[in-house]
Amino acid sequence: MKKTIPVVGMACSACSAHVEKQLNSLEGVSSAAVSLAGRSALVEYDPEQISLEQMKEAVNSIGFDLVIEEDRSAVEIERQAFRLLRRKMICSWVFALLVMAISMGWVRLSRGSDDVTARNFANQVALLLSLGNMLYCGRQFYVNAWRQLRNRTASMDTLVAMSTLIAFLFSAFNTFFGDSVWGARGIEWHTYFDASVMIITFVLTGRVLEERAKNATADSIRTLMGMQPKTARLVSTSSTSSISSTSSISSSSSTSSSSSTSSAPSAPSASTTDVPISTISYGDLLEVRAGERLPVDGDVWEATSFMTEDGAYVDESMISGEPTPVLKRRGSKVLAGTVLQQGTLRFRARQTGEQTAIARIIRMVQEAQGSKAPVQRVVDKIAMIFVPCVLGLSLLTFLVWWVAGGNASLPHAILSAVAVLVIACPCAMGLATPTALMVGIGKAAEKNILIKDAAALENMRNVDAMVIDKTGTLTIPNRNIDFTRASELPLEERETLKPFAAEAVSMLRERGVEVYMMSGDNDEAARYWAEKAGISHYQSQVKPQDKEDLVCRLQKEGHRVAMVGDGINDSQALAAADVSIAMGQGTDVAMDVAQVTLMGTDLRRIPDAIALSRRTVGMIHQNLFWAFIYNIVCIPLAAGVLRIFGIDFQITPMWASALMACSSVSVVLNSLRLKFMK
Repeated sequence: MKKTIPVVGMACSACSAHVEKQLNSLEGVSSAAVSLAGRSALVEYDPEQISLEQMKEAVNSIGFDLVIEEDRSAVEIERQAFRLLRRKMICSWVFALLVMAISMGWVRLSRGSDDVTARNFANQVALLLSLGNMLYCGRQFYVNAWRQLRNRTASMDTLVAMSTLIAFLFSAFNTFFGDSVWGARGIEWHTYFDASVMIITFVLTGRVLEERAKNATADSIRTLMGMQPKTARLVSTSSTSSISSTSSISSSSSTSSSSSTSSAPSAPSASTTDVPISTISYGDLLEVRAGERLPVDGDVWEATSFMTEDGAYVDESMISGEPTPVLKRRGSKVLAGTVLQQGTLRFRARQTGEQTAIARIIRMVQEAQGSKAPVQRVVDKIAMIFVPCVLGLSLLTFLVWWVAGGNASLPHAILSAVAVLVIACPCAMGLATPTALMVGIGKAAEKNILIKDAAALENMRNVDAMVIDKTGTLTIPNRNIDFTRASELPLEERETLKPFAAEAVSMLRERGVEVYMMSGDNDEAARYWAEKAGISHYQSQVKPQDKEDLVCRLQKEGHRVAMVGDGINDSQALAAADVSIAMGQGTDVAMDVAQVTLMGTDLRRIPDAIALSRRTVGMIHQNLFWAFIYNIVCIPLAAGVLRIFGIDFQITPMWASALMACSSVSVVLNSLRLKFMK
């Protein structure tokens, strides 16, 4: 069983890596992929071996939480957490400004007649303000760091907790013992409460901005969810025909559109009641009026409008991508989330809840956004060792400056170590890949391209050969053919080329992709349609095995191959291809095997998907480059390496926290540029 479970409490890539490691260590869990940007875990598990409650308990033990309860909303939990985070950020800025005013001498606090007494009093006030800031605004850093320490793990919270505690404790020591310990030895001493407060303030500010930006990456999911009505209009009748009698018409796709309306049973007189969508059951009779979205999938019982007496037009563009409304008559299938354009429509519920088409699409997009691209797994391994390495570098920085300068350089050694702890940012690395993937996969969903997993999106950019099935994929069979005379008909009367098919082939060739058409039809027909579509390579009279053989041969020649099909006979080749693409109107088998599903008939979505893949992976590489460069450049600057060469420049802890926050936000904002890709 595969399930996407919301995760609460993650702040950096080390957090998501620890949750993922914990879940994967549980018996009964086949695989778990945790997305920091998506704040979710995609878990494949055996319900007979492990329950969701056991997973939750295991994740709770390392300081995080899974939202598995039906009465708990992950969205509401995130909203409450964001409101609390924003409140703490505002409060932290108040503390920070007060401490800065005291530390910088903007406000003089006098208690006594001499400067020493006044300075000590000011330091004591700054100490109390800093302590209040740590206990309220920064409390989660210390709680999480303690939990992780008990489980022998570390994350960004560990770095923040250690750096602020060191700065605070050193300053508190100096406040009470500075004159007796340092002053007696002729060493000038200072307090650094402002650094402790500003670290927390900047980190909280960065997280608020980061959360806002991450929320924007999930717009596509929220848009899809917004297409699901919360209530339905239930029809209550005094003499409703039995469900079994209506089932026969719903399953009969051969119902003639020209059937006389008089032969269909008339709709019973009825009253309607608005009910929660969760209460709808199979076979319930529902009513939808002009401009409303259909609440569940079903079969039309009765449809009337001013344009036609025995039918009504439904806008299915959100499912198929086709702008032309579809005429629905008695027996036609209708889908949740589609919009009735005018008139009134009554239908029997057939698929409800998680079984509706829109729910399956949402689930597919969520799982894809929660899955991991191959490059992300490398980053996760780096994140697991990154924090321990930073702790080691911080200790080394402290020892080098202390040994080199003796006790007189101890304050500088401590500040340098704190700056290294603060400026190191695994968040930027952890967000580099998933934020770009979330935006890319969401953008694809908006264009009616459903991508099952991140690996497919990453692999698609390398496709240079495409095998495409003819009938049903490249062409549409003409309806109402007299099959007894099929062999006598011209080719163009048996089927038609899909709109924009030739344009799609031309676009693929411009992107460096060679197209190979495969057909079970005779050679004359295959050649005719290949020429019509602008395809140079084709094979006729092929069997399913031949399609798979071509895919394998092209792969052996060094090509990255995509297979496009719509039928059961394409499933072998789809499974063998590097990237498998199914048409939305195809069979369930083809769509189950395929990594990518195109809703509608517009084949131009295939080159669009390849272009989106290349842009998304390019964005991932940009993000990773800047995330690594940031750490490579900033950690030595925080450690004070330039001072060795006589350059008096070093990043202080306060500015280190500001730069760290900016690095995470910049990665997310860079990924959001994909939303505006043409």
